[in-house]
Amino acid sequence: MDSKAFLIDLDGVLYVDRTPIEGARETVAMLEEMGYRYRFVSNTTSKCRKSLAKFLDEMGFSIPEERIFTPAIAAVERIRSERDNRCFLLTRPDVRKDFEEAGVPVAEDEADFVVVGGAETDFTFDRLNRAFRLVMDGAEIVALEKDRYWMGADGLCLSAGPFVAALEYATGTVAEVVGKPSPDFFEMALADLRALPEETAMIGDDINTDVGGAQNAEMKGILVKTGKYREDLVEYSNVIPDLILESISELSEHL
Repeated sequence: MDSKAFLIDLDGVLYVDRTPIEGARETVAMLEEMGYRYRFVSNTTSKCRKSLAKFLDEMGFSIPEERIFTPAIAAVERIRSERDNRCFLLTRPDVRKDFEEAGVPVAEDEADFVVVGGAETDFTFDRLNRAFRLVMDGAEIVALEKDRYWMGADGLCLSAGPFVAALEYATGTVAEVVGKPSPDFFEMALADLRALPEETAMIGDDINTDVGGAQNAEMKGILVKTGKYREDLVEYSNVIPDLILESISELSEHL
């Protein structure tokens, strides 16, 4: 493989729930030692970037938070591009820190944007209905991601996508997706990496969001058979990965 740089997913590629995937830590260390450029691009929306870096450190991954790009970081850049924008967060509480640290006003009413992420147990009827009313009053929907599901410790779990779709259906509007597979999200990470799309490969466990999104952004797409990988989805998808690995630990064999 002639790639000089990598964008790497986190959940499902480096770890599942709280368990590191065998060989993942060694692979990251190998990329560092061999001088490859890399960044981590995740659709994880349950933690702010600082908490995510701490979580990774507890699993033995020494990854500075500046190398991690999440949809919340992209949403902050999108929302504060226009002055005095207020946002309503339909996310886990920890994600609020990314917005507060960036100086983005968070509101419960009269919001300009409704930001939807992986709220999990906070996806209550009252919160969804409040978001619905704000959008009906003119707020825009910003989806941190629109994945259908992710792999938890006890099996597949609903991601933010189904809830974003519900708000879109109820309000008759279309959400702006700022996480993967948004080209702008990939572009943000590539700019920090100082890498061109054609010299970069994306490594992920989602055939559409990771591999398809990367290929649409003119990168190579590498699919790993860990995390939420499902053979039947790959078989029926019109996306053809540039490379399929049993896990990220096999990457060294193709460098």
